[in-house]
Amino acid sequence: MRIVVVGAGVSGLSCARLLLRAGHDVVLASADPLQDTTSHLAAAVWFPTAAGPPEAVSRWGAITYDLLADAAAAGVPGVFMRESLVLYRDDPQPPPALPEWTAAVGHVRPARSDELPPGYPRGLRFAVPLVEMPTYLPYLHEEVMRAGGTQVTRRIAGLDEVLDLGPDVIVNAAGMAAGALVGDRTVFPVRGQIVRVEIPGLSLSVRDEMHPGGRAYVHPRSKDCILGGTLEVGSWNTEPDPAETAAILERCTDIVPALAGARVLESIAGLRPGRPEVRVELDRDLLPVPVVHNYGHGGAGITVGWGCAQDVAGLVGQLAAR
Repeated sequence: MRIVVVGAGVSGLSCARLLLRAGHDVVLASADPLQDTTSHLAAAVWFPTAAGPPEAVSRWGAITYDLLADAAAAGVPGVFMRESLVLYRDDPQPPPALPEWTAAVGHVRPARSDELPPGYPRGLRFAVPLVEMPTYLPYLHEEVMRAGGTQVTRRIAGLDEVLDLGPDVIVNAAGMAAGALVGDRTVFPVRGQIVRVEIPGLSLSVRDEMHPGGRAYVHPRSKDCILGGTLEVGSWNTEPDPAETAAILERCTDIVPALAGARVLESIAGLRPGRPEVRVELDRDLLPVPVVHNYGHGGAGITVGWGCAQDVAGLVGQLAAR
């Protein structure tokens, strides 16, 4: 079948790669170059964040974890397994059951007292994939092109504007624009601000989802370190806020004291595509050709992306079999 995939962030590229692997003719339609996509800005560490429905997110997350872990083992550019520590400020007795997401991760252990920063009585240690998007996205795009995909650069106001490309099926993976393209008013922006710093020697990814000052995470990469961050529902502001930059630095230094004095390289703000639930489904009523939707991932795009893309490929496969 001839498939037009609208969107060239990580979701669109993942769908395109799997559809090409299944033997389809794939056209990638996007308005922005890779470096201008929300995906390019992402801290991109596997960890379930603000997405639903829970059962599907668990399944998609497990699929994505395994695929990215295999990619890291195979030396795929930009994909690494990162030792991680999640921190908790409470110390209930007896200790609570492990969070559901740990089922996908494999070995999880309680953090030792010498691994915890001051003020934290409890934590969990594990390893998860970390994806350096400025490296991984160009690699994935090149894989799509090498496999026979083609690309059309255009800005559209509705999915009907790609019908001239002759699709048998359209995949709507347009991220923040996906809802507007189909009149879905349940899609909302989730503003995220991060700070990129230079700090050699860090190798442990650390997070406190319930820090009193706001979400705090520290993700070392090969040449820099990403500090975050914010989840500001409904904000369209893409300008970094200097006061928020200072607050992020403060709470991240709280969880990783070695960050004190780190050189700030830049602050970045982007819009995650939020929705009450991720939408992965077949739509036969919107256009003369079937549409498969894949959007609304919020801050969990790298965590569920490949699992969602597998479902998209499965839905297209069902159409091709009829």
